[in-house]
Amino acid sequence: MSEPSDLSDADRARYAWQLSVKDFGESGQRRLKGATVFVSRCGGVGGTVALQLAAAGVGRLILAHAGNLRPDDLNRQLLMSHAGLGQSRVRQAADRLRAFNPLIDVVPFEENVTEENVDRLVSDADVIASCAPLFSERLLLNRAAFARKKPLVDCAMYEMEAQLTTILPGNGPCLACLYPTEPVAWKRQFPVFGAVAGAVACLGAMEVIKVLAGLGEPLVGKMLICDLAAMSFRKVALRRDDRCSVCGPSANVAAAGTPGE
Repeated sequence: MSEPSDLSDADRARYAWQLSVKDFGESGQRRLKGATVFVSRCGGVGGTVALQLAAAGVGRLILAHAGNLRPDDLNRQLLMSHAGLGQSRVRQAADRLRAFNPLIDVVPFEENVTEENVDRLVSDADVIASCAPLFSERLLLNRAAFARKKPLVDCAMYEMEAQLTTILPGNGPCLACLYPTEPVAWKRQFPVFGAVAGAVACLGAMEVIKVLAGLGEPLVGKMLICDLAAMSFRKVALRRDDRCSVCGPSANVAAAGTPGE
């Protein structure tokens, strides 16, 4: 993790309400200020994760999302605006976050995560927030997290269900233990309520904050499954797969996105 940063008077004024949270205080806030978080995508999930991390005072956010804003993005992408249709999503998100909290640094990249760029995008991050809708991107970030030994918070949703887990390389299972390959039936476009995306995003942002600040008990080796239709929440234990190509005993992840030879 990055070194904690000293707090300014402006920091203390802005974050006063959370400085009194038990076991957090100024030491936790200094850790957030000194931290860098990479957020994959800034849409319905990633945009709200980034917004909550900006509100909490994470010092540097790196955002990656390709493409321009479309009308059908606006039911869930809260960092965007109708006036921004046809314009870069990630640049709108960065501008909105900077205006919301001028005390933080926001670095946008107009690209999605690929095998070619993943190592560069995550190299400076203390924590990776995986919020992409594609399994291929989520599994690539999982491998990159292990290659770089970086904590990863994986947020996902489909229709009225959301899932969340935290992965600490060397401590418990990884996403590839659950999904060795992309599920055959997975579709790029799926039903989305913005409120469901926002719900898992807020929980995911809290996981990132917990990991950075050493607060509470992150969802390591567990998955939180949220059924928003029934408003039920349950945690299930995740088991490490000894045959896993990423975290199994014989795994050799030599470089982000590339299996060891």
